Amino acid sequence: MTDKASTSRIPLTVLGAGAMGAALARAWLAAGHPVTVWNRTPARAEALAADGAGVAASAAEAVAASRLVIVCLLDDASVGEALDGVALGGRDLVNLTTGTPAEGRARAAWATARGARFLDGGIMAVPPMIGDAGSGGYVLYSGSGELFEEHRDTLAVPTGTRYVGEDPGFAALYDVALLSAMSGMFAGVTHAFALIGREDVPPKDFAPLLADWLTAMAPAAHQAAERLESGDHGKGVVSNLAMQVAGNATLLRTAGEQGVSAELLTPYTDLMARWLAEGHGEEDPAGMVELLDLRRGEDA
Repeated sequence: MTDKASTSRIPLTVLGAGAMGAALARAWLAAGHPVTVWNRTPARAEALAADGAGVAASAAEAVAASRLVIVCLLDDASVGEALDGVALGGRDLVNLTTGTPAEGRARAAWATARGARFLDGGIMAVPPMIGDAGSGGYVLYSGSGELFEEHRDTLAVPTGTRYVGEDPGFAALYDVALLSAMSGMFAGVTHAFALIGREDVPPKDFAPLLADWLTAMAPAAHQAAERLESGDHGKGVVSNLAMQVAGNATLLRTAGEQGVSAELLTPYTDLMARWLAEGHGEEDPAGMVELLDLRRGEDA
C-alpha cells in the first residue's frame, strides 16, 4: 500500500459500493483522493458520503466525473448493464469485477472500441484486508501497461499491485488459478478435520500441526513449475507416483475406518491412478497436468 504523500491524489470514480467497492473507495478517500461513487442501490453509495465521497445519481454521471474509473460490480453482465450507453471516450477503465479470462479479453475489446484504455483486475484479498498495508493482499492487473504505469501509485493505495501482462485475460486467469489452488487446499483441510472429528482430538490443538505441514509442503509448487518447464519429471524424484498411489490406499482405508466420506480425495487419487496406468510410476506426479488438458492430443 502506498503512503499518502507518494501519490498525486488524483480524482477517481468507483462504480459499485458493495463490501469490496466500499472498502476500496474508503481507502482512496483516506489517502486524500477525491472519490465519486455510484451504486445501483443508492443507499450503499450514500453511506460513503459521510467519508467524503461524492455520490452520483447515475453511472454516466459518475464516469463523467473522473478520468480514472474503477468498476467493482457483481459480474461481467453487471458491468455491461451499468455502462450501456455511457460515454467512455478518454476514460481509463479499471475493471475489478470478478470474471473469466474470456470475459476480460472481451471487455477490453469492448472498452477500446469505445475510446477507453482498459485494465482488468483480480483482487487477491477480502474487504478487511483493503487499506491494511500488512495484510498481504494485492490486486493482479493485466491489459494496458501504459495505463498501469501512469496510475500505479494510485492503484497501490488500497492494497498491493502486481501487473501480469498486456493480455487483458491474464489477471482473471491468475486469479482463478490461485483461487482454484486455495479451494483444493481447503478441501484437504476439511477432510483432515473430518478425520479427527469423532476422536478426542481438539481441533484447536490439531490446527497448528495442519498449518505448519501445509506451509512446509508449499515449496512443492516451485518444484512442480521447474519440472513442467523442463519437461523432466524423472530426475531427482524423492517420492514417485507409484509410491504415492500405494500410499493413497491407506488414506482411503483410514477414511472408511473413521466413517468419513472420501469424496474430497477420490478425484485426485483417481487422477493419480490414471497417470500411473499410463506408465509414469517412476516420475514425479507433476506431469498429471496433462490429464486435465481437455485438448490433449489435438496438436499431435
